[in-house]
Amino acid sequence: MAEAKKDFGKRLREITFKALKATIKGVLFYGTYFVLSTFLTPISEIFPNFQQAIEIFVMIYILFIITEELTSGTIFQCFFNTARALFVIFYLIFLLKSGVIGMTFQGVSLIVDLRLFLVIAMLLSLLGLAKSMLQAINFLNEKAEHTRV
Repeated sequence: MAEAKKDFGKRLREITFKALKATIKGVLFYGTYFVLSTFLTPISEIFPNFQQAIEIFVMIYILFIITEELTSGTIFQCFFNTARALFVIFYLIFLLKSGVIGMTFQGVSLIVDLRLFLVIAMLLSLLGLAKSMLQAINFLNEKAEHTRV
């Protein structure tokens, strides 16, 4: 009975530490966004929905950070890493409309080609995706070795 109580206290401490770590990571990421958002306000005057799109991205990304940290040490962490990488890829494609953005500003037609930026961002996200896949394979391999011994 005392051993079960000790195990419960250890698990409670571990969960509390994970929650605290997730909160700190989320607050730091949001603080970084908050500081950088002051530099993004002039862009939001040119592109009307830019600020809203960035805020949605930040909220979902923070949600992934928190869930990933809460599930650390489990296979679900790898799933959330994979979901985060795929989210970044698809959100960038959705937001940048395949890399070419056109607009009219004070009678001047402006077309911006962001395909190079999109390709670089997608390749970085694919690296994150590959990393999460390798982490999942490593996690399952360690579990299989642990059950054999």
